[in-house]
Amino acid sequence: MREAMNKAYIALGSNIEPRHFYLKEAVRQLAADTVRLVRESSIYETDPVGYTDQSQFLNMVVEVDTELNPSQLLEVCQSIERSLGREREIRWGPRTVDLDILLYNDEIVETKQLTVPHPRMHERGFVLVPLAEIAESFVHPIACKTIKELLSLIPTAEKKGIQKVTDFNS
Repeated sequence: MREAMNKAYIALGSNIEPRHFYLKEAVRQLAADTVRLVRESSIYETDPVGYTDQSQFLNMVVEVDTELNPSQLLEVCQSIERSLGREREIRWGPRTVDLDILLYNDEIVETKQLTVPHPRMHERGFVLVPLAEIAESFVHPIACKTIKELLSLIPTAEKKGIQKVTDFNS
């Protein structure tokens, strides 16, 4: 008997060159695992948040279907980060690639390793802009608002640093 498919949204970010390669390779590896890529957002160049003395990020969000449970999906994401040279030295610091599980069905998951929905996603334009592009009507299971509604609550000033990228020579 086949397991039921689970829908998850995963945010990807990179600010170490070649940023575009790291994002696309992470998506390729994700789709090569026990995950089916359903949709991917555009790529956005964004200002760093938290630790700001670093290069701009490229960010995107993908929607996947998977038979994996949240912990197994986290394991896959961390394995991809490691395979692409991710080092965790500075909190919110530079990274080759970062994969964060934002949403998993409409479930609330709280373990030592993983919190879903992602605990800060509702306050981060760099997450909500690409997520709204592919899932604006998805309802956040804790905030009980759609992604589009959550995005509308982000201050305009924070959204100014988020630009859709069309030229991948950057």
